[in-house]
Amino acid sequence: MEKITSKYETVIVVDGTLAEEAAAELFGKFKAMIEANAVIDEVIDWGKRKLAYPIDDITEGYYTLVHYTGAHEFPAELERVLNITDGILRSLTVKVEE
Repeated sequence: MEKITSKYETVIVVDGTLAEEAAAELFGKFKAMIEANAVIDEVIDWGKRKLAYPIDDITEGYYTLVHYTGAHEFPAELERVLNITDGILRSLTVKVEE
């Protein structure tokens, strides 16, 4: 039986008060998780940007957009882990219509 996959994109916002190396290391952890469970199509690093509104008195964050193809169960697990990880301010995963 063929495994059902879909295309997704996830935006991850890492705490802007972290050093650039620490933010990259934190994102690397999630990139490895995505690579282990899906096929990464593209990673776009938007760099450090001002947030639209402060989150816990933090006004800047490191933004990264990841396009990937994976099983429909994986995005929920990725969001769960992102939500409980210190240093991640926000994340959003959407299914991309083909």
